[in-house]
Formats: sequence, structure tokens, C-alpha cells
Amino acid sequence: MDSKLTTHVLDLSKGLPAKGMKIELWAIEEQGDHSFIKEVCTNKDGRVDDPLLQGDDLKPGEYELVFYVGEYFNDGANDPNIRPFLNKVPLRFGIRSNEEHYHVPLLVAPGGYSTYRGS
Repeated sequence: MDSKLTTHVLDLSKGLPAKGMKIELWAIEEQGDHSFIKEVCTNKDGRVDDPLLQGDDLKPGEYELVFYVGEYFNDGANDPNIRPFLNKVPLRFGIRSNEEHYHVPLLVAPGGYSTYRGS
């Protein structure tokens, strides 16, 4: 199996992929410290071009994805009458095995979000 961490974002207010959303990936240390790994941006399909982590870089531990949904909804490409309730959406999750595919999707609208472990 190809071990990797991936994500995608769907804009439920439009029923379309969320193009151009900034996402940060952080590792969470046992003492609670955050260690920055990378920043990416979603493409026209609401996905990132490459896995966030893959192969030997995918290590068991606790991670956090921070989705910049406030910036996305305040972008001029969106309805200027929509004032988003959310700013940054942090999703903290654990990776138990470096031999699995972890997919963390975000379904988002200006007033709420949902996530799950995808495939």
C-alpha cells in the first residue's frame, strides 16, 4: 500500500471544490508544542497537488491541519454578502501506522464544517 497523507476541501455553499484555500500542516509533540511542516494551497479540484506526507516522511504521531476558511470565503471570488463565521479550522488527528493511506477531507460552508477519515 502507498502510505501517504492527503486532503481535499469541498465548498458546500457552492457545491464545488474549494479552489485556492491555504492549508498548514503541523506535527504535535507529546508536550503539546507545534512543529510546522508545510503550507499548501488547494488546486481547482480542491485538492493539493502532492501528498502532504508520503513514504518515510509519514510517521506515527499526532498532527494538525489548519484550513484557512475565513480567507477563502472573504476572497473576492466568493459572494461578498456572505460573512463567514469560521476563520481557521484546525483538525487534529493521529497517525498510527506509516503503512496506511490517511485522507482528511473538509466539507465547509461559511457557517460550519464536517470531516471524516476518507480513503
